[in-house]
Amino acid sequence: MSEIDDAIQEISAYYKKKKEPAAQHQLVYNSSTSTLEPIYFWILDFMNNLFGGKVEKIVDNFASSPGSGHFSELQGKVSQMQQEASRTLGSVNNLLKGIISVIYDLKEWKIRLSHYDTAKSKEKTKAEAGLLALKQIWMDKVDIQRGQGSINALSSGNLQFVTLRDSFMMVNSIKAVDDLDLNERVKRILKPRVQEFFEWKKRSEQELRKRFELEKTYLKSQVNSLKLYARWAKPYLKAAQKLTQKTGLEAGPELVNVFNTVLLELTLMGKNPVDISQAIVDKNLPEDFKKIKKLREYNSVVFVDFNFRGIPSKTGQHYVFGGRAEVTFKAYSLNEDELKLLKEKLGESDLEDSLKLVEGITDDSLQQLKVDLDEFLGDEKEETAKQEDVNPFSALFSFMKKSKKEKQDKGKENIQKLKEKGVSKDKYPELYIRRLAEANAVNLCYTIFDIYKKAHGMASLPYMEDAETEPPRTKAEEVFGFGKPK
Repeated sequence: MSEIDDAIQEISAYYKKKKEPAAQHQLVYNSSTSTLEPIYFWILDFMNNLFGGKVEKIVDNFASSPGSGHFSELQGKVSQMQQEASRTLGSVNNLLKGIISVIYDLKEWKIRLSHYDTAKSKEKTKAEAGLLALKQIWMDKVDIQRGQGSINALSSGNLQFVTLRDSFMMVNSIKAVDDLDLNERVKRILKPRVQEFFEWKKRSEQELRKRFELEKTYLKSQVNSLKLYARWAKPYLKAAQKLTQKTGLEAGPELVNVFNTVLLELTLMGKNPVDISQAIVDKNLPEDFKKIKKLREYNSVVFVDFNFRGIPSKTGQHYVFGGRAEVTFKAYSLNEDELKLLKEKLGESDLEDSLKLVEGITDDSLQQLKVDLDEFLGDEKEETAKQEDVNPFSALFSFMKKSKKEKQDKGKENIQKLKEKGVSKDKYPELYIRRLAEANAVNLCYTIFDIYKKAHGMASLPYMEDAETEPPRTKAEEVFGFGKPK
């Protein structure tokens, strides 16, 4: 597929200069009865055996004619997926609002409970401050309901009990009322109020702590529900995006609006890293490579491109595709930095954006709420130190776990640096390893191509000599013409 070739030439200075893969082979089928599936799965299984299971599907695109039944059926499925995703995401938004509301309530109750804790402090000044705060709350919330009979009204009203409020704030027990230098009228009003306050203080603390724990339990259930709905929404969003046609294919001349035609693009990538130690044992690398450190990892990479143009025909509940299939085998040698940039470049698509849609909807808000959730739901960490984290928020998005998130952040920083500065050129020993990886890739690429032809009774070359590593030339050798390959 040309876009992969263009991306590699843009990323790699080695292939930018070379302007072509190390090797390329092609198979072409043209039969209305031959389908793509047997070809694809035979090559996939063979590559898995050859590369030890390190085979990835990096491209999967399709487009069908707007007038075909295949297009209509797919669009119906897309609409259904979008409706389900929209309904689920609506529930996600409602749950987020509920979680925010509960968190704000818990914050207010935690402030209130802090007064009760301060009132029990062993430090006299702190205990006095906490008790005064509770008395003020009691007067503003409870006693004020008496109207003209409240302490505030009696202290400032026509009855002129001016000392009542200060006396109430001063005493810490019923017995202490008798020790005050007050007239009997004030004491008779003050004693029941003091008794009522301390009774309220005891019972309100019990009820508030009970309500606080109930709200924490409710918060856990809400976050668990959010986790569940987020998991439900993601598959629908993935499916809807994967069933969306690629724009570039729709503009091709092969796709006529009223024809019954479908175009498919698939690309498999298999890679084998160069084992330097084994290469030295096999005499493919000099012994001195044992002493060299900080060498990048180089891989023998084989791409298999499938370009299919077919006529879909419905069989039962599914479609089968017969038509023309072009299978292209390409060999490259890429280092770890080039592979990272290649995957990043191929990942800059609508599909990858859709895979991050749920995280994009919830990530920003939940990342801000994470501190509050850890504050209210992290109280049980000491009791469950030997168990799995009970915080459902960490289970909701595993990428927010510290260790994994740090690795992701570091990986993103490295990729961003590679984007800005580009991949550095190969050093002399690295170029030697690249040439070895390239020779291995050429052999692997031909093996897949040749074995497939032989397994299917096609004509094949009777013999092909294995590609050999060509040592790189130094600048001095290039200037003076030494070591020039024959």
